[in-house]
Amino acid sequence: MSSNDPAVAVVVPVRNEAGNVAPLIAEITAALAGHEPFEIVYVNDGSSDGTDAELKRLMALNPHLRRVRHRQSCGQSAAVRSGVLAARAPVIVTIDGDGQNDPAFIPALLRVLRDGAPAVGIVAGQRLARKGAFKRIQSRIANAVRGAVLRDGTRDTGCGLKAFRRDVYLRLPYFDALHRFMPALVKREGLAIGYVDVVDRTRGSGVSNYGLWDRLWVGILDLAGVWWLIRRRKRIPDIVED
Repeated sequence: MSSNDPAVAVVVPVRNEAGNVAPLIAEITAALAGHEPFEIVYVNDGSSDGTDAELKRLMALNPHLRRVRHRQSCGQSAAVRSGVLAARAPVIVTIDGDGQNDPAFIPALLRVLRDGAPAVGIVAGQRLARKGAFKRIQSRIANAVRGAVLRDGTRDTGCGLKAFRRDVYLRLPYFDALHRFMPALVKREGLAIGYVDVVDRTRGSGVSNYGLWDRLWVGILDLAGVWWLIRRRKRIPDIVED
Protein backbone atom coordinates (compact mmCIF):
# COMPACT_ATOMS: atom_id res chain seq x y z
CA MET A 1 0.00 0.00 0.00
CA SER A 2 1.44 3.38 -1.02
CA SER A 3 1.30 6.49 1.14
CA ASN A 4 -1.52 7.81 -1.05
CA ASP A 5 -3.75 4.78 -0.57
CA PRO A 6 -6.53 5.02 2.05
CA ALA A 7 -6.04 3.04 5.26
CA VAL A 8 -9.77 3.10 6.07
CA ALA A 9 -12.88 3.05 3.90
CA VAL A 10 -16.16 4.23 5.38
CA VAL A 11 -18.96 2.45 3.51
CA VAL A 12 -22.38 4.12 3.65
CA PRO A 13 -25.38 2.30 2.11
CA VAL A 14 -28.25 4.67 1.27
CA ARG A 15 -31.66 4.65 -0.34
CA ASN A 16 -33.65 7.87 -0.59
CA GLU A 17 -31.54 9.79 1.95
CA ALA A 18 -30.88 13.00 -0.02
CA GLY A 19 -31.38 15.26 3.01
CA ASN A 20 -28.94 13.28 5.17
CA VAL A 21 -26.03 12.97 2.73
CA ALA A 22 -24.24 16.31 3.18
CA PRO A 23 -24.45 16.49 7.01
CA LEU A 24 -23.22 12.90 7.42
CA ILE A 25 -20.30 13.31 5.01
CA ALA A 26 -19.23 16.43 6.91
CA GLU A 27 -19.35 14.51 10.21
CA ILE A 28 -17.40 11.53 8.84
CA THR A 29 -14.75 13.84 7.40
CA ALA A 30 -14.44 15.70 10.71
CA ALA A 31 -14.19 12.43 12.68
CA LEU A 32 -11.31 11.06 10.57
CA ALA A 33 -9.48 14.24 9.59
CA GLY A 34 -5.90 14.17 10.90
CA HIS A 35 -6.03 10.48 11.87
CA GLU A 36 -5.09 8.50 8.75
CA PRO A 37 -5.80 8.44 4.99
CA PHE A 38 -9.43 7.52 4.37
CA GLU A 39 -12.11 7.30 1.73
CA ILE A 40 -15.90 7.52 1.98
CA VAL A 41 -17.72 5.09 -0.30
CA TYR A 42 -21.42 5.86 -0.67
CA VAL A 43 -23.53 3.12 -2.22
CA ASN A 44 -26.75 4.48 -3.70
CA ASP A 45 -29.10 1.50 -3.54
CA GLY A 46 -31.57 2.45 -6.29
CA SER A 47 -32.73 5.76 -4.80
CA SER A 48 -35.66 7.50 -6.50
CA ASP A 49 -35.16 10.91 -4.83
CA GLY A 50 -32.29 13.39 -5.17
CA THR A 51 -29.68 11.23 -3.42
CA ASP A 52 -27.62 10.61 -6.56
CA ALA A 53 -27.62 14.27 -7.60
CA GLU A 54 -26.52 15.28 -4.10
CA LEU A 55 -23.67 12.75 -4.16
CA LYS A 56 -22.50 14.00 -7.56
CA ARG A 57 -22.52 17.58 -6.27
CA LEU A 58 -20.56 16.71 -3.13
CA MET A 59 -17.95 14.62 -4.99
CA ALA A 60 -16.72 17.85 -6.58
CA LEU A 61 -16.21 19.35 -3.13
CA ASN A 62 -14.85 16.41 -1.10
CA PRO A 63 -11.79 14.52 -2.44
CA HIS A 64 -12.44 11.62 -0.04
CA LEU A 65 -15.89 10.86 -1.47
CA ARG A 66 -16.63 8.08 -3.95
CA ARG A 67 -19.97 6.89 -5.29
CA VAL A 68 -21.23 3.44 -6.29
CA ARG A 69 -24.72 3.05 -7.71
CA HIS A 70 -27.22 0.18 -7.96
CA ARG A 71 -29.64 0.62 -10.88
CA GLN A 72 -32.37 -0.90 -8.71
CA SER A 73 -32.65 -1.41 -4.97
CA CYS A 74 -31.02 -4.66 -3.83
CA GLY A 75 -31.10 -4.20 -0.05
CA GLN A 76 -28.73 -3.04 2.66
CA SER A 77 -26.48 -6.11 2.72
CA ALA A 78 -26.00 -5.95 -1.05
CA ALA A 79 -25.15 -2.25 -0.78
CA VAL A 80 -22.59 -2.93 1.97
CA ARG A 81 -21.04 -5.68 -0.15
CA SER A 82 -20.80 -3.42 -3.21
CA GLY A 83 -19.08 -0.81 -1.07
CA VAL A 84 -16.60 -3.28 0.42
CA LEU A 85 -15.77 -4.66 -3.04
CA ALA A 86 -15.20 -1.13 -4.35
CA ALA A 87 -13.12 -0.04 -1.34
CA ARG A 88 -9.36 0.34 -1.73
CA ALA A 89 -8.59 0.26 2.00
CA PRO A 90 -7.78 -2.86 4.07
CA VAL A 91 -10.02 -1.73 6.94
CA ILE A 92 -13.74 -1.05 6.52
CA VAL A 93 -16.14 0.95 8.67
CA THR A 94 -19.87 0.74 7.94
CA ILE A 95 -22.36 3.35 9.06
CA ASP A 96 -26.06 3.83 8.34
CA GLY A 97 -26.91 6.67 5.99
CA ASP A 98 -29.85 8.10 7.97
CA GLY A 99 -27.75 10.04 10.49
CA GLN A 100 -28.71 7.92 13.50
CA ASN A 101 -25.16 6.55 13.88
CA ASP A 102 -22.70 9.16 15.17
CA PRO A 103 -19.42 9.19 13.16
CA ALA A 104 -17.61 10.56 16.22
CA PHE A 105 -17.37 6.93 17.44
CA ILE A 106 -15.44 5.75 14.36
CA PRO A 107 -11.95 6.40 15.85
CA ALA A 108 -12.89 4.32 18.92
CA LEU A 109 -14.01 1.42 16.71
CA LEU A 110 -10.74 1.55 14.77
CA ARG A 111 -8.68 1.71 17.96
CA VAL A 112 -10.32 -1.42 19.41
CA LEU A 113 -9.89 -3.26 16.10
CA ARG A 114 -6.21 -2.44 15.82
CA ASP A 115 -5.39 -2.95 19.49
CA GLY A 116 -6.92 -6.43 19.26
CA ALA A 117 -5.31 -7.42 15.95
CA PRO A 118 -4.94 -10.06 14.65
CA ALA A 119 -7.30 -11.91 17.02
CA VAL A 120 -10.19 -9.41 16.68
CA GLY A 121 -11.97 -9.65 13.33
CA ILE A 122 -14.79 -7.17 13.87
CA VAL A 123 -15.75 -4.39 16.28
CA ALA A 124 -19.49 -3.87 16.67
CA GLY A 125 -21.17 -0.71 17.87
CA GLN A 126 -23.68 -1.35 20.66
CA ARG A 127 -26.41 1.30 20.84
CA LEU A 128 -27.37 2.85 24.15
CA ALA A 129 -30.89 4.22 24.72
CA ARG A 130 -32.28 3.56 21.23
CA LYS A 131 -34.59 6.30 19.97
CA GLY A 132 -38.26 5.37 19.58
CA ALA A 133 -40.21 2.97 21.79
CA PHE A 134 -41.23 0.67 18.91
CA LYS A 135 -37.64 0.37 17.66
CA ARG A 136 -36.46 -0.48 21.17
CA ILE A 137 -39.05 -3.25 21.46
CA GLN A 138 -38.37 -4.79 18.02
CA SER A 139 -34.62 -4.56 18.63
CA ARG A 140 -34.85 -6.32 21.98
CA ILE A 141 -36.98 -9.12 20.53
CA ALA A 142 -34.75 -9.65 17.49
CA ASN A 143 -31.50 -9.53 19.46
CA ALA A 144 -32.82 -11.80 22.23
CA VAL A 145 -33.91 -14.47 19.73
CA ARG A 146 -30.70 -14.21 17.70
CA GLY A 147 -28.51 -14.30 20.81
CA ALA A 148 -30.28 -17.37 22.20
CA VAL A 149 -29.84 -19.28 18.94
CA LEU A 150 -26.38 -18.17 17.80
CA ARG A 151 -24.74 -17.40 21.17
CA ASP A 152 -22.54 -14.73 19.58
CA GLY A 153 -22.38 -12.58 22.73
CA THR A 154 -23.56 -9.48 20.84
CA ARG A 155 -26.46 -7.57 22.32
CA ASP A 156 -27.09 -5.28 19.31
CA THR A 157 -26.07 -6.81 16.01
CA GLY A 158 -28.35 -4.44 14.08
CA CYS A 159 -26.23 -1.36 14.78
CA GLY A 160 -24.85 -0.03 11.49
CA LEU A 161 -21.57 1.11 13.05
CA LYS A 162 -19.04 -1.69 12.58
CA ALA A 163 -15.31 -1.88 11.83
CA PHE A 164 -13.67 -4.94 10.32
CA ARG A 165 -10.85 -6.09 8.08
CA ARG A 166 -11.79 -6.28 4.40
CA ASP A 167 -10.13 -9.69 4.01
CA VAL A 168 -12.19 -11.10 6.89
CA TYR A 169 -15.44 -9.86 5.33
CA LEU A 170 -14.58 -11.43 1.99
CA ARG A 171 -14.19 -14.82 3.69
CA LEU A 172 -17.78 -14.78 4.95
CA PRO A 173 -20.64 -16.44 3.05
CA TYR A 174 -22.74 -13.75 1.38
CA PHE A 175 -26.55 -13.58 1.59
CA ASP A 176 -29.17 -10.87 2.05
CA ALA A 177 -29.16 -9.68 5.69
CA LEU A 178 -25.52 -10.72 6.16
CA HIS A 179 -24.86 -7.38 7.91
CA ARG A 180 -27.10 -8.50 10.80
CA PHE A 181 -25.19 -11.73 11.38
CA MET A 182 -21.60 -10.62 10.88
CA PRO A 183 -20.45 -11.04 14.53
CA ALA A 184 -21.62 -14.67 14.62
CA LEU A 185 -20.01 -15.47 11.27
CA VAL A 186 -16.75 -13.74 12.18
CA LYS A 187 -16.71 -15.79 15.38
CA ARG A 188 -17.26 -18.88 13.19
CA GLU A 189 -13.94 -18.02 11.51
CA GLY A 190 -12.18 -18.34 14.88
CA LEU A 191 -11.84 -14.58 15.42
CA ALA A 192 -12.88 -12.48 18.41
CA ILE A 193 -15.47 -9.68 18.51
CA GLY A 194 -14.77 -6.24 19.97
CA TYR A 195 -17.46 -3.87 21.24
CA VAL A 196 -17.89 -0.11 21.59
CA ASP A 197 -20.92 1.50 23.22
CA VAL A 198 -22.35 4.19 20.94
CA VAL A 199 -25.13 6.75 21.26
CA ASP A 200 -28.23 6.36 19.08
CA ARG A 201 -29.54 9.57 17.51
CA THR A 202 -32.80 10.61 15.89
CA ARG A 203 -33.01 10.37 12.10
CA GLY A 204 -31.84 13.52 10.33
CA SER A 205 -34.60 13.65 7.69
CA GLY A 206 -36.85 11.36 5.68
CA VAL A 207 -38.37 8.07 6.81
CA SER A 208 -36.97 4.62 7.52
CA ASN A 209 -36.56 2.28 4.56
CA TYR A 210 -36.57 -0.84 6.73
CA GLY A 211 -39.37 -2.22 8.91
CA LEU A 212 -39.94 -5.14 11.26
CA TRP A 213 -42.84 -6.99 9.68
CA ASP A 214 -41.54 -6.99 6.08
CA ARG A 215 -38.42 -8.91 7.14
CA LEU A 216 -39.69 -10.97 10.08
CA TRP A 217 -40.25 -14.30 8.31
CA VAL A 218 -37.19 -13.91 6.09
CA GLY A 219 -35.19 -13.14 9.24
CA ILE A 220 -36.30 -16.41 10.84
CA LEU A 221 -35.12 -18.34 7.79
CA ASP A 222 -31.81 -16.44 7.78
CA LEU A 223 -31.33 -17.23 11.47
CA ALA A 224 -31.86 -20.93 10.80
CA GLY A 225 -29.39 -20.77 7.92
CA VAL A 226 -26.68 -19.07 9.97
CA TRP A 227 -27.21 -21.57 12.80
CA TRP A 228 -26.66 -24.37 10.25
CA LEU A 229 -23.47 -22.71 8.92
CA ILE A 230 -22.06 -22.43 12.44
CA ARG A 231 -22.91 -26.04 13.28
CA ARG A 232 -21.23 -27.25 10.06
CA ARG A 233 -17.92 -25.51 10.91
CA LYS A 234 -16.05 -28.36 12.58
CA ARG A 235 -12.47 -27.05 12.75
CA ILE A 236 -10.55 -23.86 11.91
CA PRO A 237 -7.59 -24.75 9.66
CA ASP A 238 -4.18 -23.85 11.02
CA ILE A 239 -2.51 -23.03 7.71
CA VAL A 240 1.26 -23.26 7.32
CA GLU A 241 3.14 -22.48 4.11
CA ASP A 242 6.61 -24.07 3.97
